[in-house]
Amino acid sequence: MIIYGVMVLGLCMFVGTAIGLTLGILLGIPSDIGGVGFAMLLLVFVTPWVKSKGWLPKASEDGIMFWNAMYIPVVIAMAATQNVAAALSGGWIAFIAGILSVVVCFALIRPLAAMAGAATSSFGDEAESTQS
Repeated sequence: MIIYGVMVLGLCMFVGTAIGLTLGILLGIPSDIGGVGFAMLLLVFVTPWVKSKGWLPKASEDGIMFWNAMYIPVVIAMAATQNVAAALSGGWIAFIAGILSVVVCFALIRPLAAMAGAATSSFGDEAESTQS
């Protein structure tokens, strides 16, 4: 069942956010610094450890796999909305940096996929190859 993975994800998010807030306080920044990243790292390291101890039933493992696939885009989207107002008040530099990072990442998709050995053909080519 999908619901079983929610507890592990919730705990990882809670601990990761606490680490990020503590790091922010230690650095004198009144914000969460990397809480989502810490939560994702915890999820990556805690899940195999709990599984190796035999504390993870199959239903929970399936739930974690489902939420793991959903976790990254949902939590990143939530984290991205936290500083939108601050970024917009920062002026054109924040706007240009955001646009530039999207363009650079978009341009790197094909080279990184080729380095990983993935097929880099377009959707039209794939459709034609499956029909023949």
